[in-house]
Amino acid sequence: MVPLNNKSNPTAAFLIVGIILLLTGMCWGIIGAFQYVIPGLFKSQLSFERIRPLHVSSVVFWIIITAVGCTLYYAQEHTGKKIYSVKLLKWQWALFVLSVLFILITYILGIFGGREYWEFHPILALPILISWILCLFNFFKTTGTIKKQPVYVWMWFTGFVFFLITYIESYAWLIPYFRNNVVNDLTIQWKSYGSMVGSWNMLIYGCGIYLMDKMSGTTTYSFSKIGFAIYFLGLFNLMFNWGHHIYTVPTHGYIKHVSYLVSMTELLLIGRIIFLWRRSVKENKKHFHQSGFRFYVAADVWIFLTLLLAIAMSVPAINVYTHGTHITVAHTMGATIGINTFLLLAVVFDQLNPVIRKIKNYNRYLLPGFWISNVSLIIFWVSLIVAGILKAWWQVHHPEIPFSSMMQSLRPYFILFMITGVTLTAGMWMMLLPVLKQYFVQRIRVKKRMGILYNRRRASLHTS
Repeated sequence: MVPLNNKSNPTAAFLIVGIILLLTGMCWGIIGAFQYVIPGLFKSQLSFERIRPLHVSSVVFWIIITAVGCTLYYAQEHTGKKIYSVKLLKWQWALFVLSVLFILITYILGIFGGREYWEFHPILALPILISWILCLFNFFKTTGTIKKQPVYVWMWFTGFVFFLITYIESYAWLIPYFRNNVVNDLTIQWKSYGSMVGSWNMLIYGCGIYLMDKMSGTTTYSFSKIGFAIYFLGLFNLMFNWGHHIYTVPTHGYIKHVSYLVSMTELLLIGRIIFLWRRSVKENKKHFHQSGFRFYVAADVWIFLTLLLAIAMSVPAINVYTHGTHITVAHTMGATIGINTFLLLAVVFDQLNPVIRKIKNYNRYLLPGFWISNVSLIIFWVSLIVAGILKAWWQVHHPEIPFSSMMQSLRPYFILFMITGVTLTAGMWMMLLPVLKQYFVQRIRVKKRMGILYNRRRASLHTS
């Protein structure tokens, strides 16, 4: 492992764009929460059908671009050599960022043309596809063979390949065979999205395992049998557990049965978390002063909570109630923020450490922001689950009650998740805004120094 500095690390730009997307995406989410409580708010300028994809896409792109940047950074540390092609890396970054920018602009303008989560016009998917292919090439040329590699390299390899496959698959609706049949359309849509989440999880978890080895100074876990066993279990889930999303779709029964069995294998992950909990508590006391390690502790708790909820939702008898309710939203929020975001922040804080070290009295912002975010998220999560339970009971047992009356009864929980959404966002801004500010201050200083050196060189040449 050869640490890099930010001057020689071109992947830092991926992380910075990712942080900007996270912070702005959470602001879109706040507007959406207010619209839940105040119907019709900003309806003529930014109605809910625009705010929702702005929020969802921003946060999804935060995960994707940051996971890619973190993976390519650690690939360099792992191999001890620079990225194969900096030029390709810059093209990849530019294509991805420009595509995301145009996508968000089209949402603001009310221009749509896709499917859920990828609601933008399909033509804007092409730059992202090209960007990903460039990334794949750069990654493979940098890491070389995958033989005799630690488990995190296998996870990165799997994540990159399967994301490409599932991303292409998510546009199968452009083919009439899928588009003209509602069952086929829904099945392939949820299949591709479910597996795509597993793909970027592979990138994130691979980075997490790499950082664990880096912190401990050993490679015990990354070459262990249990490490590879968990990897293959995750790969198995990536390919087959998406079926619990379509229990209510009239597709083939064997798809649902297989997906149910696969989902239940997640119990092994929960068993491992519980078994190692006491050991992790001891380690937390030893390392909790480290900024990045705090996010590991938070993610550890959220992995446990989110898996419990996911397993419950995977039981068909329960899924009948939870499908289409705020319980699904709670599961998504727990996984997106509690697991993915906190794990990514642990890695980001490691990779941007040269920047963070120069922030004066940074703990004044980090510690309050960390606790505000976590306390807010747990209240936010519980309020959504309670609202989901009440809505589930209504749609199964009391459909005669008007929808508007049911939604009015949930208003206190909407107010609660709106308030905690604001405080959660405030906590994230407290932690990340100083990092952005310091990064850009350093970039400006570097450019000024380069300009001064260039002018001196020109003056000396002119004098001579």
